[in-house]
Amino acid sequence: MLFDGRDAVAVEHAAAVLAGGGLVGFPTETVYGLGARADDNVAVAKIFAAKGRPADHPLIVHVQGVAQAAVFASELPAVAQRLTSALWPGPLTVIVPRASRMAEAAAGGQASIGLRCPSHPVAHALLAAAARLGVPGVAAPSANRFGRVSPTRAAHVVAEFGDDLLVLDGGDSEVGIESAIVDCSRGQPVLLRPGVLTRGQIESVAGQRLLARDAAAPRAPGSLETHYAPRARLQLLAAPALRAALQSLDSASGRVAVYSHTVHAELRPSATWPRLYKVMPMQADLTARELFSVLHEFDDDGVQLILVEEPPDTPAWEGVRDRLRRAATA
Repeated sequence: MLFDGRDAVAVEHAAAVLAGGGLVGFPTETVYGLGARADDNVAVAKIFAAKGRPADHPLIVHVQGVAQAAVFASELPAVAQRLTSALWPGPLTVIVPRASRMAEAAAGGQASIGLRCPSHPVAHALLAAAARLGVPGVAAPSANRFGRVSPTRAAHVVAEFGDDLLVLDGGDSEVGIESAIVDCSRGQPVLLRPGVLTRGQIESVAGQRLLARDAAAPRAPGSLETHYAPRARLQLLAAPALRAALQSLDSASGRVAVYSHTVHAELRPSATWPRLYKVMPMQADLTARELFSVLHEFDDDGVQLILVEEPPDTPAWEGVRDRLRRAATA
């Protein structure tokens, strides 16, 4: 069931579904989420079942702000306070110590919990309406089958889960890839997942250097080696290797798609070898915004192979590179 997220009645209806322990698809500025009330372990279990997600792979709890975060956190460490004060609402998740007996299922059984305050107006309206019905926060991973391409349009969610799921349509996601995740639960902050916020931006607010992920880090969403994968096989190649791959392909390679910002002349579709080509923007934020939609489009066109040019190895591109690297390992 697809509803206009700008319709207050539809938002109230979705909030009532959440309050009753049901699932709702809703937009955020990053990607669309599949939400359940985070304080109800039975409701959260429905997310894991719908996605086919391992129960020990934690979810992010979406809250209206710092005051609501206190419901789920036993404490907000100083670095988490600095980050949330400056970067919420927005595409940042902080991992903090979890309040006792709260959101165990959403946390995947860990002693920590990931919290985020989204900036999308429909998400905010839904969280506010749900709060009025006694829902303190909404656990929500991306609204797709586990490990597959994240949805950035309401239509992606409907295609994944069918018409039985209530989905609020809030338009295309403006950010396009999931939030950056910073572990603030162990003293020195650790970047567990990059996003559109760069390390430099986060470090500037945190007042501390972000450490690299280590073996003791909490489990975090989107951190498995294989993730964000389209149905088609995806190869991530430097421009020279991409050109060489194009020269070696023939009609036996099947339907091929290319996503690149430098390889042009080599792409001459023919009747015997149909190829799709999308130009990758030169700006990291623009590529992030469209990346998952492009992969969905290629899948919808029935391609068997997607060749993607490696983005620049610079801080601005870290989030996009992370998503493509994991998608290419499937």
